[in-house]
Amino acid sequence: MAKFVGTDGLWCQLLRPDKAAAYRGRAALFLDRDGVLVAEVGYLHRPEAVRLIPGAAALIAAVNRAGLPAVLVTNQAGIGRGTYGWAEFQATQERLSADLAAGGAALDMVLACPFHARGQPPYRHPAHPCRKPRPGMILRAAERLGLDLAGSWIVGDRAIDLEAGRAAGLAGGAHVLTGHGAAERDAALEVATGRFRVLGAGSVAELPALLPLLAAS
Repeated sequence: MAKFVGTDGLWCQLLRPDKAAAYRGRAALFLDRDGVLVAEVGYLHRPEAVRLIPGAAALIAAVNRAGLPAVLVTNQAGIGRGTYGWAEFQATQERLSADLAAGGAALDMVLACPFHARGQPPYRHPAHPCRKPRPGMILRAAERLGLDLAGSWIVGDRAIDLEAGRAAGLAGGAHVLTGHGAAERDAALEVATGRFRVLGAGSVAELPALLPLLAAS
């Protein structure tokens, strides 16, 4: 079993444990990975294939400066299907962290769900509560860090990212056109309700405007 994978099969890694106590009661920015922070390549599992989307480091650095947690929540069907393993995932994450650090940015927590309806045992599950669009990863992060979900936001390139945020009781979600975003924009906008706002953006480069909404919570 990989170092950060619990007995429930979920990857849950706290990257800056020294900051955790300060985050209690604060809102967070939740982020999908592929197509949001890094270019979508399909089952990303090689560190050399990591390419930050312009503005990704700047957005996370701004979240860091605001004293708010940046939490990555990613479905990893490639692990569930046996395309690659946790070792490849970790190596890829280490490259992502290094590239963000070069831009003065750091994620606070990473959660990854390998479960999939067509996964291989032990990762086959018809509707795992942690696989987006279900909210399990977000709820797990909130429990671990004591977050204010009602004031938090999520950024994604697919409607299921925003659906997970809505199901978790977040304030809203931002949908980007990078990754799968162009094909998903209409479905993503339809996730909005009276209690869950949806904003459309071209990419993460446009999203520092979210920070006042987070900081006010």
